[in-house]
Amino acid sequence: MTRMQAVDAAVLILEKEGATQTFGLPGAAINPLYAAMRRHGGMQHVLARHVEAASHMAEGYTRAAAGNIGVCLGTSGPAGTDMITGLYSASADSVPILAITGQAPIAKLDKEDFQAVDIASIAAPVTKWAVTVKEAAQVPGTFAKAFWLMRTGRPGPVLIDLPIDVQQAEIDFDIDTYEPLPVSRPAATEAQVNKVFDMLLAAEHPVIVAGGGILNANAPDKLVEVAELLGIPVIPTLMGWGIIPDDHPLHAGMVGIQTAHRYGNETLLASDFVLGIGNRWANRHTGALDVYTKGRKFVHVDIEPTQIGRVFAPDYGVVSDAGAFLDAFLAEAKRRKANGPLPDYDVWAKDCQQRKATLQRKTHFDNVPIKPQRVYEAMNAAFSRETTYVSTIGLSQIAGAQLLHVFGPRRWINAGQAGPLGWTLPAALGVATGQPDRPVVALSGDYDFQFLIEELAVGAQHNIGYVHVLVNNSYLGLIRQSQRAFDMDYYVSLAFENINSPEVEGYGVDHLKVAEGLGCKAIRVHNPDDLEAAFKKASAMAAELKVPVVVEVILERVTNISMGGAVDSVTEFEAVAESASDAPTAILPIG
Repeated sequence: MTRMQAVDAAVLILEKEGATQTFGLPGAAINPLYAAMRRHGGMQHVLARHVEAASHMAEGYTRAAAGNIGVCLGTSGPAGTDMITGLYSASADSVPILAITGQAPIAKLDKEDFQAVDIASIAAPVTKWAVTVKEAAQVPGTFAKAFWLMRTGRPGPVLIDLPIDVQQAEIDFDIDTYEPLPVSRPAATEAQVNKVFDMLLAAEHPVIVAGGGILNANAPDKLVEVAELLGIPVIPTLMGWGIIPDDHPLHAGMVGIQTAHRYGNETLLASDFVLGIGNRWANRHTGALDVYTKGRKFVHVDIEPTQIGRVFAPDYGVVSDAGAFLDAFLAEAKRRKANGPLPDYDVWAKDCQQRKATLQRKTHFDNVPIKPQRVYEAMNAAFSRETTYVSTIGLSQIAGAQLLHVFGPRRWINAGQAGPLGWTLPAALGVATGQPDRPVVALSGDYDFQFLIEELAVGAQHNIGYVHVLVNNSYLGLIRQSQRAFDMDYYVSLAFENINSPEVEGYGVDHLKVAEGLGCKAIRVHNPDDLEAAFKKASAMAAELKVPVVVEVILERVTNISMGGAVDSVTEFEAVAESASDAPTAILPIG
């Protein structure tokens, strides 16, 4: 056994658990951990400008590649409270991140010491476990349990709070014999798989709803193999977008009341059986439940037992890891196919493709100022199939999900449930850190962009190159659109005359000057014909200079984006596509 400080043991465990990428900023109460990282030499660190941003960076890093776990570091007091939004976002979307905070000495915990706060109690509702370690000898076991919990069942974040005297206390520890705790995941039984299969075979128009749990199980290939073997169309959720490529003949489109395709909704409404795997029936996906569920049977497969029946009672539920279920389901499909013909869903699948080739939204507008739909058309044309998109909330995210194309797993990274403004920029930095060889493109409205805009300096300092598409209408667009129900437009405009930048023409903040002042590059686009070239130029600059490159697109001030209350009553505020020229980058051209 080796004698060492507790923080040295913690760093060795981080390395052995494969969590060597950290994000955060030092402070007095967490300096011992930073000193241990410095002694070790094998940890990577990105210095954030705000601890909330560091937590979003850690989430982006985790989501960038299977097996990643991002680590967020901060000192005592406000650093921990700054992390709460990030922990909520990660918890809501089943993303494991490890937050580590410094803390006042144990003897001072109830003395109202400087920056001493019960962060474990504050963080408990938005983590799988939040704990203040009061015995140095418990540090190795606490870290082992943290990694075990993050990987067990429904993934999620953990917070470990380390009083400064616990960090510096000496313990005996042997990293050579340390092993990560074994992780067990529930798996569907043979009887359960057979029952689901029998229900499927009784259907004429089945669909699979593919959720983010399939990504967490690293099982997209298995899902596609099942779909192809049985010929069943697939509806990805927003969290599962990319599990099956958009141009796959069994990709049926997304469903919902906001982030959805016209053809996806129509396919869901024409279905008679829905097999949901690793999804949560989020309200932006289902809309009005009576419309969503009427006339079709549902099977729900999820790793978390309490998810079954949380939103509505399915006809049958299976508690299982998505990958384990797909393994068993695929084996059963092959066995049954070997014993005789299975139902032929080819006509149904072709019907779905026909809807995909006709029920489209128009993107080709020549208006100046630019209509947002044209932005996404140009993005489809300019960015490669390998691009990973990062976005969080607002009309930009909704329109992006309606009109962009995603061609692989983990190439759409989105704050699905929490949707915190400001998430996109730091999350994109985390994603780009986690997948440095793949192009990353972030998508923000102006308010999301401004929330944590200072983090651009992080990308400049650490040479994290990516493209940030900023669609600027100088409005809180989604909130303005929702205020239509109240017949008001109240405190949602961000416009003002900038006395230092008259060239922004009343759009308020000069994002180019801010970006350049923070060490990045920026391009402003006024004309839709210049969009594609600007995006390609930005991609080249990001790759060459290895800094964030902002492309600010000046939009028309007011645009309403398609949405509604139920999947059969989404309002189209703009003209729909009637010819291939109306939507030239659609997966299947009209006509």
